Amino acid sequence: MNRAEKAKIIEQIQHRAQRAGIALVTDFRGLKVNELEQLREKLRENNVDFQVVKNTLARIAFQDSPHAVLTDEFKDCCGIAFGYDDPVVAAKLLSEFAKKSKKFELRFASYEGQFLNEEAIVELSRLPGREELLAKLLATCNAVPTNFVGLFANLQRNMLYALNAIKEQKENA
Repeated sequence: MNRAEKAKIIEQIQHRAQRAGIALVTDFRGLKVNELEQLREKLRENNVDFQVVKNTLARIAFQDSPHAVLTDEFKDCCGIAFGYDDPVVAAKLLSEFAKKSKKFELRFASYEGQFLNEEAIVELSRLPGREELLAKLLATCNAVPTNFVGLFANLQRNMLYALNAIKEQKENA
């Protein structure tokens, strides 16, 4: 690999790191190519990029990025997943794949500049995703007007029962 190719790879990693909210570093040694392709396809569907990279190039690329805390951590074979929209989704997908595959493992991550070890990544993956949180928020916002309408409907119903009771009382008298 010549200098121009290395510079292009470094630039590509820097661009991804600048846009990503989370960068997860994994060890993929021993995985078959088709397993890795299945993982990449699943990640792409959820707007997560996965790239295998040389450690020296990753160190250079991460120096001036929001994920600079990872710079000194690159050792052995590294695959980096960049999550753009929802960091929880990236952590969930990778931790689920790590559970299924004995050879794939999560090493560490950087979430908005904070270093996360493997345990923290697993804890992050247990949180509800962005879509689920938005659904809960909308359900909560919808509950207030629904309860308000129900309250007024009960008031009208009670008023109707009272008027019917008065009517029946006058008819009997």
